[in-house]
Amino acid sequence: MENFWDNSVWGGCMLMAMLLISVFVSHALKRMIKPLKSSLIPAPVLGGLILLITAFIFKLCTGYEMFDTAFFGGNGYEILEIITYHTLALGFIGTTFKSSGLDPSKKRVKDIFNTGVTTVSTYLLQGMFGLAITIGYAYVTASFFPAAGILLPFGYGQGTGQALNYGGIFENTFGFTGGKSFGLSIAALGFLSASLGGVVHLDLLRRRGKVEIKKGVENAIRSEEIQGNNEVPMQESMDKFTIQCAFIAAAYLFTYLFMSMLGLLLPGMRSVIFGFNFLIGVLVASVLKFVMNVLNKRNIVHRTYINSFLMTRVSNFCFDVMVVAGIAAIRLHVIRNYWAIMLVLGVVGLIITFIYNRIVARSLFPDYCEEQFLMMYGMLTGTASTGIILLREIDSDFSTPVSDNMVYQNFPAIVFGFPLMLLATMAPEAPVKTLIIIIAFFAVMNLILFRSKLFRAITGTSRH
Repeated sequence: MENFWDNSVWGGCMLMAMLLISVFVSHALKRMIKPLKSSLIPAPVLGGLILLITAFIFKLCTGYEMFDTAFFGGNGYEILEIITYHTLALGFIGTTFKSSGLDPSKKRVKDIFNTGVTTVSTYLLQGMFGLAITIGYAYVTASFFPAAGILLPFGYGQGTGQALNYGGIFENTFGFTGGKSFGLSIAALGFLSASLGGVVHLDLLRRRGKVEIKKGVENAIRSEEIQGNNEVPMQESMDKFTIQCAFIAAAYLFTYLFMSMLGLLLPGMRSVIFGFNFLIGVLVASVLKFVMNVLNKRNIVHRTYINSFLMTRVSNFCFDVMVVAGIAAIRLHVIRNYWAIMLVLGVVGLIITFIYNRIVARSLFPDYCEEQFLMMYGMLTGTASTGIILLREIDSDFSTPVSDNMVYQNFPAIVFGFPLMLLATMAPEAPVKTLIIIIAFFAVMNLILFRSKLFRAITGTSRH
């Protein structure tokens, strides 16, 4: 029987308090310390790094793992990994429930499609170089896991949650010791790459006088953005925020039930299926959102219950917690033998992502090249929020279509990117074969991406 004064009762609460306090302290430090403010490092990343360094010092001084002490319930690292895993899916579900807010007749289909294809092509490029590097390293160091490099697109391109998911699959299913911490470390290097590359590029633009770096001014939120037409009031017998959380919880419940059924049908794929919790959650949320829209249109349900403003707040909270928990969950001593190869992967990931997205932005988005490049580079080394942070530096009012490109590119990115997720599970057993497939896939995606330029070149040559 649990006593309310036991650490097992308070440990999880203390851990969550530590995560949120670290983000708040990081935010305050960024406002007070000029170098931190100009670094563009998001507060959750800085908070995670502070906790990571604190835990490392604690380990050196005491010999104990800080988050596995009784104060945090005795299994804090496991809880951090669980928090990272769940907040990834919950954040995506909340984002899916939001209203698109875009009239289909006004969609710039080509730019949005090209942005989605660029996202997947960058994943493939990162996976191609990452896998090639670790396959080569495995020939030199026989005990090294040759498929580790495929974690580069998940750490850089998709962020902390997916890096943990696939690192966990490699660790639990394929015996990659320290796979979770390896993936989380790659994700942390991605955030640093986003900040470093973004700051350097912005400074070059400033010096060359090409772009006026605007100081972002927070605009007041209009009441119609908070309370839409025919929506339930903010406070009734049930608070409106509670309603949003209930929708997300319902979607995640159905997600779990669906994954459990698939796991029973395909027991050998259970770890992979549950690694796709965020993707299946997005599909389930899309179905629930569609059902609610149909019920509203047919006047079966007379009020609108889903509020985009509050859904944004919930999803942003989940992503902030995901990032700080994911970085704090890194166990430095577990990956002490991997530092050299991780730094190589990190530097190569920075360079290839920077160069490739620079080429694409100049070729396909000439009207807003710098804005598109900064958003894509930030997103494909960190997260969507990192891309927005960089974009705000030169487009504080979002006067270009870049922010819309980022939001609506998710559908083509998921469609084209799904095969990479399957390839990643094949890499541990056949790394060289997987690398060849990724190279071919990358070539096909670039044929699609640069289709208009290639078509013009071919027709021009034939006419000549």
